[in-house]
Amino acid sequence: MAWLTLSLVCALSMASADAATKYWLSTYSAPELVVVRFGYSAILLAPLLLLQPWPELPAPFWGWVGSMVPLEIFAMWLYMKAIRDTPLYLTLPYLAFTPVFVAVTGLLLLGERISLTGWIGILLVVAGAYRLNAGRGTRLRAWFAPLRAIAYARGSRLMLTVAVLYSLTSVMGKGALQYTSPLFFAPFYFCLLGLATLLLFGLVIPQPRALLRACLPQHLAVGALMALMIVTHFAAVERAEVAYMIAVKRTSLLFGILYGTFLFKEPYPLRHLVAGALMVCGVLLIALGQA
Repeated sequence: MAWLTLSLVCALSMASADAATKYWLSTYSAPELVVVRFGYSAILLAPLLLLQPWPELPAPFWGWVGSMVPLEIFAMWLYMKAIRDTPLYLTLPYLAFTPVFVAVTGLLLLGERISLTGWIGILLVVAGAYRLNAGRGTRLRAWFAPLRAIAYARGSRLMLTVAVLYSLTSVMGKGALQYTSPLFFAPFYFCLLGLATLLLFGLVIPQPRALLRACLPQHLAVGALMALMIVTHFAAVERAEVAYMIAVKRTSLLFGILYGTFLFKEPYPLRHLVAGALMVCGVLLIALGQA
């Protein structure tokens, strides 16, 4: 059950990084936020990469990585635009659709199959996340609030796109892990992402190096949370089916909504407890399906 503990730590660190980004860096542009998130995590993970021998990396490994990098950067750019401009309770719930997409991409790309218990658990996680954003009351109309939010909340549409992109990069990451270990791949991949981000957004951000030097304690805190999320993510993916791990990781949206309630005074905290109970049941079923 080590994968379950790793996935929950991953979820909490991801939610904490999101809350810290929104709380401390809300005046930054989306490209600047991407540079901070990927740049500082790369800096903190670089010693882990330099202190270990490099394995032989065959051509298929580079194929997986080359496909992932542009999708990952695009997803993070959309992610930052969503959480910066829209309340967390209108954005983070849509990440819960990633496990459903992963179940499809995992089957198509890696041949992974999900047990019936696992499917029920994944659907409960998604249902709980959906209820977190449902309208007030018990009428049928209230249950369609998350779908209506897509029409009027740009952040919701952006995050749904992010969920699709992450369903691809999560499965591709496991494809790359066939050729190396998580201890090597996690720092290698995010150092590569940090470098690619600086090269790409250095064209639109004046003095990107000055940006990395500014607000150093806040940037380091966000980068440390991202680094913890990265290491635990790949360590968990190595030990479990991608769809199971991503489903548990998506409990980060529950942590994120709690942050939204206490830090940003976002509404309806009591209603969210019902959704949280659904998600916990889903996590337990996913764990049973993996056992």
